[in-house]
Amino acid sequence: MAKVKKAFFCQNCGAQYAKWQGQCNSCKEWNTIVEEIIEKPEKVAWQTKPSPTKRRNKPIRINEISASEQTRYNTHNGELNRVLGGGLVPGSLTLLGGEPGIGKSTLMLQIALQLPYKVLYVSGEESAQQIKMRAERINPNADQCYILTETKTQHIFQQIEDIEPQVVVIDSIQTLHTDYIESGAGSISQIRETTAELIQFAKETDTPVILIGHITKDGNIAGPKILEHMVDTVLQFEGDRNHLYRILRAHKNRFGSTNELGIYEMLGSGLREVSNPSEILLSESKEALSGTAIAATLEGMRPLLVEVQALVSTAAYGTPQRSSTGYNSKRLNMLLAVLEKRAGFKLAAKDVFLNLTGGISIDDPAIDLAVVAAVLSSNVDIALDKSMCFAAEIGLAGEVRPVTRVEQRITEAAKLGFTSIVISSYSKFPKKDYGINIIQLGKVHDVVKHLFA
Repeated sequence: MAKVKKAFFCQNCGAQYAKWQGQCNSCKEWNTIVEEIIEKPEKVAWQTKPSPTKRRNKPIRINEISASEQTRYNTHNGELNRVLGGGLVPGSLTLLGGEPGIGKSTLMLQIALQLPYKVLYVSGEESAQQIKMRAERINPNADQCYILTETKTQHIFQQIEDIEPQVVVIDSIQTLHTDYIESGAGSISQIRETTAELIQFAKETDTPVILIGHITKDGNIAGPKILEHMVDTVLQFEGDRNHLYRILRAHKNRFGSTNELGIYEMLGSGLREVSNPSEILLSESKEALSGTAIAATLEGMRPLLVEVQALVSTAAYGTPQRSSTGYNSKRLNMLLAVLEKRAGFKLAAKDVFLNLTGGISIDDPAIDLAVVAAVLSSNVDIALDKSMCFAAEIGLAGEVRPVTRVEQRITEAAKLGFTSIVISSYSKFPKKDYGINIIQLGKVHDVVKHLFA
């Protein structure tokens, strides 16, 4: 038996110390350092016996390595494929995080049931009967999915050797424990060690592994920060449990872009892919309402048309309020200052509330012009034309600045039936018939004249 030693770990960032102290030197948090017993194993390997499938690596000259794209596993889920960059890469480790009850287990079980490959779904949180009840609602005819309720990694690897699955799903990494560490499941040491064993298994057998992870009250994935560095892809499943729609984002992706977005609708039969996000981001109201404008924005390669709602009213308590949902509040304050200085609107003594419908957050600066149009519309209480959309950034000098890939935004607006789009007069794009009236403006006061002349 190897020598047993003790160490102290920060539960917030995972920093290790030789003795206890009140404050962590790395993250500056107080009272987060706890003692854990570590047993150094004589061997650290995922297998208990040699396997002929184990790969022995050797150095290769860089010019001898093939640069062709690696074959990916198609998940048969368009939204997940888009976020991953085309599918699951063999030997990759993917970490999916999200709030309790948001639908992480439902999404992964749905993927496991849809895959035409042999999948091992390991659950440390639910019984096989509970998983079966959910699977009956999603896809009762799946015959390639194996369910294992186990939390000990050594037992999991024994079953993997017997079944030889092509994809492994772990629900969740915080419930696993290994014999090599004498601390409780979910501790810093256990999460780090079990993840290391799964990484070794994935890389040696070219088997993609998907981990489901819990998050803390701050919205970060529970466990050491090094967990996110160890895995290849970190996905975040977002949304409100009181609403139907869920958003899948990539915070880290070694095999693709992190700008892509996947949108799902939670139904009784599982998660439905939303191929046209504009259907949930635009209201169906036919009545003309003030304070509403449509923005043509982009998330990764996907164009979105988002409805921006603004409410401007007299400050009731003396101090004006500035509140925004789904939009940067500091940028809202900047745009209000531009309207005050460059367009002559007296908004300093008024409350301003801003909301992006659909419950999503947008960082694209092209939404600035739609925010300005919605605020001005609510301020003068005049409804804008519902067949008009906006795509431009606003500068501090009051100029309407061009945005990237404006041609794609124009095409998407025309496809969804909009008759006009307002962009910057400095935008450069191929001049042709897009089937939509393109209005080019250069200053904020030109926007005011065009909208409220």
